[in-house]
Amino acid sequence: MSNEKPLSVTEARARILAAAPKIPDVETVALTDALGRTLAVDLAAKRTQPPIAVSAMDGYALRAADVAQLPAQLTLIGESAAGHGFAGLVDSGECVRIFTGAPVPQGADAVLMQEYVKADGTTITPQKNVPSGDFIRAAGLDFSEGDRLLPAGAILGPVEIALAAAMDHATLPVVRRPRIAILATGDELVRPGQPIGPDQIVASNSFAIAAYVQLAGGVAIDLGIAGDDFAALEAGIKAARDAKADVLVTLGGASVGDHDLVKSALTNEGMELGFWRIAMRPGRPLIHGRLGDMLILGLPGNPVSAIVCGVLFLLPLVRALNGEAQPDAETSESAILGAPLRGNDSRQDFLRATLRINESGVPVATPLSAQDSSLLRVMAQAQCLVVRMPQAPEAKAGDPCRIIRLPKAGM
Repeated sequence: MSNEKPLSVTEARARILAAAPKIPDVETVALTDALGRTLAVDLAAKRTQPPIAVSAMDGYALRAADVAQLPAQLTLIGESAAGHGFAGLVDSGECVRIFTGAPVPQGADAVLMQEYVKADGTTITPQKNVPSGDFIRAAGLDFSEGDRLLPAGAILGPVEIALAAAMDHATLPVVRRPRIAILATGDELVRPGQPIGPDQIVASNSFAIAAYVQLAGGVAIDLGIAGDDFAALEAGIKAARDAKADVLVTLGGASVGDHDLVKSALTNEGMELGFWRIAMRPGRPLIHGRLGDMLILGLPGNPVSAIVCGVLFLLPLVRALNGEAQPDAETSESAILGAPLRGNDSRQDFLRATLRINESGVPVATPLSAQDSSLLRVMAQAQCLVVRMPQAPEAKAGDPCRIIRLPKAGM
């Protein structure tokens, strides 16, 4: 396996998504718990909206023919309010006081706005003609019973939830949130706030990866830190299985050093290895496989490498498991460079960059000067990744480029 050619980013992502189950589990939630969830099936309206013709304005319901010739005078015979319609018939020479959202009474075919009426209590004197159908919302104007208005795979935001409620759905069938177990590895790692030795560092990757999982609609399960020995790794793998994780994400130990034991531990447990090297920078070592029903994604240990690989591979996987219709939709966009770049080698590069909009409204991406994969402070300064294809030639400031915006909270 070690002699195989590293995969391209595109091929690696395709293989990861192809391994995701095609039929997600479904659960039912209340409307109040549906925000951000993925609809599991097409949703049809249980009712017609509006169910009857209603007024679009405050005014008077009447027959348009009665005000075709002015002056005219009409007899006021009643009132129609929202939720309390007028039960009688509007005949020639008659009208009904009506309010926005109220049922249009039988016989009336138009609503004359109150601004164009003089009323004296029992009669009105229209000041304007009104065509038939004016200011009336016909039954079914919005939708009719049986209309399929929300497709499977739709992400339920505030408007979608409101539409579902108007369709008379109190609960919604949604895709079960995928469970993503996260296991950091390495003797050098210590949890934030814990006593730390002279040769150790504070673990940070698991928190970034958990946040990305949550942004993509998954449930993050923090399994803590496993040291560089098989017993600890096996215990972490067992914990992921016990947690019924859909995916186990390991952090670190994916390379070929003497202390990089993750791939071997997973193989010993029965993992079917898909691939473990990608022609990209940062993030060349990346494990992908399957352990029973659980998918495996082994991310690099360097913080920037873990985050970049999380954006490129884990986010689409979580979205696929979450039932999104197009989890692999193209996320790159056009921009121009804010600084020159030298030619690239055989790996696809993802350069951390700042992003601004110039006076012409064009995004300008300026790669940061330090690109080492350990520099989390630099990663925090970046708003996007500049994508450099293998063997890309030198580029000047102002040349076109492709960027991937880095996901932020609330996006």
